[in-house]
Amino acid sequence: MCGIAGILKFESDQPVEYPRLDRMRAVMQHRGPDDSCIVIRGQVGLAHNRLSIIDLGGGQQPMTGGGHHNWISYNGELYNFRELRAELQLRGCRFVTDSDTEVVLQAYQVFGEDCVRHLRGMFAFAIWDRNRQKLFLARDRLGIKPLYYAIYDRELLFASEIKGILAAGGGKPEFNKAVLPEFLATRYVAGSETFFQGIYKLLPAHTLTWTPGEGLRHNRYWRLPEQLADKDIPFDEHVREVRERLEEAVRCHLVSDVPVGLFLSGGIDSSAIAALMAPLTSGPVQSFAVGFAEHGYNELAYARLVARSVGAEHRDIQLTAAEYFRLLPRMVWHEDEPIAFSSSVCLYAVSRLAARHVKVVLTGEGADELFLGYNKYRVTAWNERLGRPYWAAVPPSLRGAISRLVQTFPRRLRRYAERSFLGPSPGVRGLFYENFAVFSQATQQRLLAEVGTRDPYSEGLRHYAQAPGGSLERMSHADMQTYMVELLMKQDQMSMAASLESRVPFLDHRFVEYAAAIPGRHKLQGLQTKAVLRAAVKDILPKEILARGKMGFPVPVGRWLRGRYAPLLDDLVLGPRAQARGLFDPAYVQHLVQEHRAGEWDHGERLWSLVNLEMWQRIFLDGESPGALLDEPLFKSELGSLAA
Repeated sequence: MCGIAGILKFESDQPVEYPRLDRMRAVMQHRGPDDSCIVIRGQVGLAHNRLSIIDLGGGQQPMTGGGHHNWISYNGELYNFRELRAELQLRGCRFVTDSDTEVVLQAYQVFGEDCVRHLRGMFAFAIWDRNRQKLFLARDRLGIKPLYYAIYDRELLFASEIKGILAAGGGKPEFNKAVLPEFLATRYVAGSETFFQGIYKLLPAHTLTWTPGEGLRHNRYWRLPEQLADKDIPFDEHVREVRERLEEAVRCHLVSDVPVGLFLSGGIDSSAIAALMAPLTSGPVQSFAVGFAEHGYNELAYARLVARSVGAEHRDIQLTAAEYFRLLPRMVWHEDEPIAFSSSVCLYAVSRLAARHVKVVLTGEGADELFLGYNKYRVTAWNERLGRPYWAAVPPSLRGAISRLVQTFPRRLRRYAERSFLGPSPGVRGLFYENFAVFSQATQQRLLAEVGTRDPYSEGLRHYAQAPGGSLERMSHADMQTYMVELLMKQDQMSMAASLESRVPFLDHRFVEYAAAIPGRHKLQGLQTKAVLRAAVKDILPKEILARGKMGFPVPVGRWLRGRYAPLLDDLVLGPRAQARGLFDPAYVQHLVQEHRAGEWDHGERLWSLVNLEMWQRIFLDGESPGALLDEPLFKSELGSLAA
């Protein structure tokens, strides 16, 4: 796994400046501490930081093919590189290394832009084709590896991380405030925009090409299945196929010239990977886990149970609140944008533990979206089922009165009633998006100082509308192209912050093409989530793992912000610097903090979003270093020597 960066000048007589390219490379050194190199060829410069995984001695980059006509800077792992290499050799290609990077470069020389259709793995790469004066950027099908780009002053910049683009200069970073409603609702930004004006993501399954004649051209080369599997295929046949295909995906993802480990949470997804991985490795599986001492926030007992059952060599850590907040500012810097998920810090902590023993880990990411594992799918499905007769029998005016009545219920009852069909409006917007928003659109009317007209759910609703099947299948497809992409960015950035490569067997595109087409009724059966996956691995997992409910990597941030770390809110949410930005209504923010501190309502997730947003603004807009945040009296008093 690596970090890539580059500069393309649109005018051929404008050479690339080495110092700028070197700054882009240097700020991402954590992505590849084993080697680094810069190549400049006139109007194009490519930079590379290497984390050596395949062909440790011969895979240096940027890499060129015969005649130095094409150059590549590549980040990723190609799991079919040996098979593809053999096919290319039959077509006359000659290889000088054993790396998957050269296979990608040779595939481009044979297939052109269609080379991406032949690649099985995770990747983001740039190829400069000197003969055609073409820059070709590509990102893998599911968005496992990131790639960002920007256009400034007749040049194109690209990098594995946003900070790489910022390091090239070009002006003070500007907040793209148009994305704020979406962030407040969903915790992330779907689509190509980022928190920075003028900096964009190359979307999953897309390529971006530049030539002097055509300029910039986007192309989408792959989609999720557009049809569901035959409804007459029995459940048991899907069970057999899921098992066989998952075994094959795990086997492919073990391709490596360095040790491979596993992130093990004790949930069904990572436990299944552990059980399938164990007989395929020469020694015991190296497994790693993280948890908290607080009751209800610790899955370590389950992770240890699975580790014993597969004979793994297991290591885990318990993260304290002080350690968590000590790491937080630095993790905001690593993630480039406000941290969407509080578990990001935990992921970095376990990545740092794993990196002491292995260079690669497998994870269970993607299974929840593929197999309807989240509680929100189950709640939405039951609200639809129970709500149909209610919406048909009760007129809208009376439904509105009942919804207002729900607001007067006792706190505990109200919490559940608001999420039932009595609260949200019918349809996917109300039942699925608004019902699980951090700040719903109604709440944003009170929070935002200036309320815009932008729909925070537009990307999700677009993917939902384009997906096949009923609501279950459509929720899955929409999340795989929005929510899951953000989860993958969290995994990439937090693991690479520790110079660790993470791989996701559930998101092998061949496995996804099969599993995403399985009808939803085989995945969600009554109250049981991931039914077909559970059945596929039931013979290799402990019964306690199959029977347990999903925890979802909870972090006790809300509890911490109500206790010893409540003073963080006084500075980062209520403080004069935060309020001077003019984004939020001060009275409503004060109301949220007071309710949370008094225990009248749990606003932990909302306050977490506001804390992260302010940290991000201080680091990226105000120019403070992450360490400077820890030097403030607030952090010093709360974190003591850990803040040093």
